[in-house]
Amino acid sequence: MRVMAQMAMVMNLDKCIGCHTCSVTCKQAWTNRSGTEYVWFNNVETRPGQGYPRTYEDQEKWRGGWVRDRKGRLRLRDGGRLAKLAKIFANPKMPSIEDYYEPWTYDYENLTTAPLGEHMPVATPRSLISGQPMKVEWSANWDDDLGGSPEIVAGDPILKKVSEDVRLELEQTFMFYLPRICEHCLNPSCVASCPSGAMYKRTEDGIVLVDQDKCRGWRMCVSGCPYKKVYFNHKTGKAEKCTFCYPRVEVGLPTVCAETCVGRLRYIGLVLYDADAVLAAASVESETDLYEAHMDCLLDPRDPEVVARAREQGISDEWIDAAHRSPVYALIKDFRVALPLHPEFRTMPMVWYVPPLSPVVDAVSRDGHDGEELGNLFGALDALRIPIEYLAAMFTAGDTEVVASVLRRLAAMRSYMRDINLGREPQAHIPRSVGMSEEDVYQMYRLLALAKYEERYVIPTAYAVDGHRLEETATECSLDFDGGPGMYGSGPFGEASGEPVPVAVENFHALRERQGSEDISVGEDNPSRVNLLNWDGKGTPDGMFPSSTGTGERR
Repeated sequence: MRVMAQMAMVMNLDKCIGCHTCSVTCKQAWTNRSGTEYVWFNNVETRPGQGYPRTYEDQEKWRGGWVRDRKGRLRLRDGGRLAKLAKIFANPKMPSIEDYYEPWTYDYENLTTAPLGEHMPVATPRSLISGQPMKVEWSANWDDDLGGSPEIVAGDPILKKVSEDVRLELEQTFMFYLPRICEHCLNPSCVASCPSGAMYKRTEDGIVLVDQDKCRGWRMCVSGCPYKKVYFNHKTGKAEKCTFCYPRVEVGLPTVCAETCVGRLRYIGLVLYDADAVLAAASVESETDLYEAHMDCLLDPRDPEVVARAREQGISDEWIDAAHRSPVYALIKDFRVALPLHPEFRTMPMVWYVPPLSPVVDAVSRDGHDGEELGNLFGALDALRIPIEYLAAMFTAGDTEVVASVLRRLAAMRSYMRDINLGREPQAHIPRSVGMSEEDVYQMYRLLALAKYEERYVIPTAYAVDGHRLEETATECSLDFDGGPGMYGSGPFGEASGEPVPVAVENFHALRERQGSEDISVGEDNPSRVNLLNWDGKGTPDGMFPSSTGTGERR
């Protein structure tokens, strides 16, 4: 048993309202530069729908992920090393810009420069890629307007599998939102697909990253990822992807998408897993067994043997304690209500989902019944508006019983807590009916409904020893081994300036002045910060434009 740590996320789909705040804040933080106009590290899809890029789940078309050969060994669906070498100079099987969408802006200048005329001037769309006028035909989540309608049947790969069981008559339409980021898999096919070794999985926390110095733009990582969460920057010629906001995670902060989530549906925590068991778990014969095999790889942080092995692998007590308090482990293993996305891809993803139960309560109540009575809820699950077959095709490789078990636990929680909230005597038989104790149900309720910030995000810091350097090192990579991405050496402003990467513009200028000046740049006569809140806009406050002459005098 080789114990390793993995940062993971769970999303409660019952809470997602499709506001796209997570997508917008992620894009502003990570993909607001040239060449990434079409890129969404975080996107929110409407299901049923084709997704982003369109039909990305159809691996017969896109050739992503792993397959099990006749000898029981895992093979990349798009071919191994020899196959990739044979076509290394060919265009890999990957989505085109039409499968994503052509990003655009509007010709706002026309609104102010158009000559006087009979009609009001308009701002026509212009491509952000070519700069030419274009017709807007598609974007990242235009399935939202068609969610649940027959028009999207042909484009939804999951509906193709279950369309015989799911009736898409107008009065029986259904929809829900699915936020997606990189899965940071335990068995990432993107890493295995990269010919140059630029894609790598960090040993300390399992985050999958791209070494921009090593990337040669082969784009085979794009084709190899079955979730299509690796993107090609056509300006830099490099691959880019979600970084799990590692600069924030390293200092104990949640990802930007989780921090800004309006519905508070995201949970971030650490899990311990057996690295030696990953290959065998991903190679099980039946796809419906992948979920349980995946679960078996995740280790109990309360087990003394696991703790001892973790310490042998250099995992600190702080990280072991974080794994012990992890909300992700609780939802996945303790309560068993979180499921992985498309386990049949055999990548063993580490972003999990609590499947949606709504609007089953409203549906029961509309018929004049008690919407939160256990018997009514259990009976309604069989006729759930969101078909269990559809959810199973997304989260359990088609095993409907696992999804039904999760939904029963969620329904039991609602029914049990209803009595407590109304001041009535709780019914102990409700938790027992789903194999849980009363304490388990109550703790699950607190986590899913009322969890505080520090309960939703249990993130161990990577700077227990170097805490005094946090002011400047919020984006420093902790992989400081020889040749690793954290091996920075000298920077532009002095010998030590290459190690800490400033987190903000003000820190960047402070660091430059400190490295370039012979005197202390921060002090009573040379403040490092200016209070602009009380500035009336007149004159220039002291310290707004610090300029050291090297002798400590101010010009």
